[in-house]
Amino acid sequence: MPHGNIHQSQHTKRSKNTNAYLVGGGIASLAAAVHLIHDADVPANQIHIIESGSSPGGSMDGAGESENGYVLRGGRMLNFSYLCTYDLLSIVPSLTDPSKTVKQELDEFNAIPGNKTHAHARLVSKGESGPEILNVESMGLSWKDREDLLALAGPLQTEKSLGAKRIDECFDKSFFQTKFWYMWDTMFAFEPWHSAVEFRRYLHRFIQEFPRINTLAGVDRTPYNQYDSVIRPIETYLKAQGVDFRYGKLIINNLYPVTLTWIVETKVTSLSFRSTGEMTASEIHFASSKTGATGLIHVELHDVVMVTLGSMTACSSIGSNTSPPKPLPVPEVAKTAPDGSWELWSTLANSDSNPQFWSEFGNPTNFYSRVEESNWLSFTVTLKDPSFMERYEKWSGDKAGTGALVTFKDSAWLMSIVVPHQPHFLNQKAGTQVFWGYGLFPAHIGDFVKKPMSECSGEEILKELLGHLQFPEQPTLGTSITIPFMLPYITSQFLTRKIGDRPPVIPKGSTNLALLGQYVEIPEDTVFTVEYSVRAAQIAVHELMGTRRKPKSIYKGAHNVKVLAEALRMLLT
Repeated sequence: MPHGNIHQSQHTKRSKNTNAYLVGGGIASLAAAVHLIHDADVPANQIHIIESGSSPGGSMDGAGESENGYVLRGGRMLNFSYLCTYDLLSIVPSLTDPSKTVKQELDEFNAIPGNKTHAHARLVSKGESGPEILNVESMGLSWKDREDLLALAGPLQTEKSLGAKRIDECFDKSFFQTKFWYMWDTMFAFEPWHSAVEFRRYLHRFIQEFPRINTLAGVDRTPYNQYDSVIRPIETYLKAQGVDFRYGKLIINNLYPVTLTWIVETKVTSLSFRSTGEMTASEIHFASSKTGATGLIHVELHDVVMVTLGSMTACSSIGSNTSPPKPLPVPEVAKTAPDGSWELWSTLANSDSNPQFWSEFGNPTNFYSRVEESNWLSFTVTLKDPSFMERYEKWSGDKAGTGALVTFKDSAWLMSIVVPHQPHFLNQKAGTQVFWGYGLFPAHIGDFVKKPMSECSGEEILKELLGHLQFPEQPTLGTSITIPFMLPYITSQFLTRKIGDRPPVIPKGSTNLALLGQYVEIPEDTVFTVEYSVRAAQIAVHELMGTRRKPKSIYKGAHNVKVLAEALRMLLT
């Protein structure tokens, strides 16, 4: 089997009698729950989602209200090639109109002419008289750059031969000053020290987007933020079916209503396995960080366990309009993060705590140990005065929701912003507007605010943005709330890696355990996408439950002559 070696005899025992324990409440577990019901006929009340936080969604979050400001740690660009994701969304009813599926709602929203993505201000440089919107019809690549790109993507190069190479080991320094790099880099959040293997996968996986990289016309958008448009509908559907959600606890700090203090009562700490020679999970161990109490769940032979490994948003630190987030943690903090995702993976991959099977669980240390290479800072701006949005639309030529991404390529922080369709939250009041952005170099000193982005309050970050746009500071600064988020592990899945650092969805020898999330190995697919998590969930359900329905094959635009020709034409501009 491509993802493991499940013993088929187990399948006959599973379905109506199966309890499914899903550790982690992110999109991977939610997708697995939907497909366990829809494809494997597992009774919903026998599906248990164990989440240490207070709500599902994992990194696909969204919170706040108009008065005190909204918070988004990030956003997702959807694409027609996300075949597994769109299959999932074709099952789940819309939150705003249950007569439609989320996929139908998405299609209808993107079919409205005024909602189509077509950026007119994709890259912005510092001009003599202010910000200059660059002409991005040309990629700015030299012949050497093109040769290097084709060599990296071509058949003579393999993932084995690349090994743990960095992107900047495959190109000249001048490549990282091209328009192509700035657009590809900020569209997907790559940095020069990230994995050349993953960069190569992206070249293959998104070759169909080469001709539209300058306008992002291939991007599909959800009507609202992805928490409201994707996570909440799935949660509502699963609860209506009877799925058992087990959450931790959330306390709101009264000193600042949007500052979230996570108080985790219970988290999964380890698994036990039967002593049969096969990898068969027998117990799920949990502990309360509040009381110190411990407990366990017995796993029967006909049950299944699915564990989400790691977290790109673990140890996130939130600031406020007047204060910065906490500084970057030391790497080892990941193993004590409240959500427990890195701790659990580290325990499974440790020879002392898991002497039977530790070698089948990859190498979590590779991904959490280099916070200097995996962090960036995002920010969410809540506007209560229309002047910023009016100026932005006039300057960029893009109505809110159509520009997708604006990158200030000469900014010290390499800052980008996304101005979505309004309202962006279901509970957003009239007269309030929301957008978000991020800086890939938060340790650098700002151009207008002379301090590192990581040390800036939300107001100072907005001031830096206004400086790059040459917009007046008032009334925007005085009537808005900007909330920054430091994300230490946000691109940890992009870090250089060796074969074996990521375990397969079905570990070798497993009879009832699957691994989910952004740190498992799915050949040819790309991390840092919703699709990766959903595909892992579909693989897990199919292989553990023996369902007839398999995940759809990964879209491969490189097999289409027209797509190849269009991509080559763009590279030659």
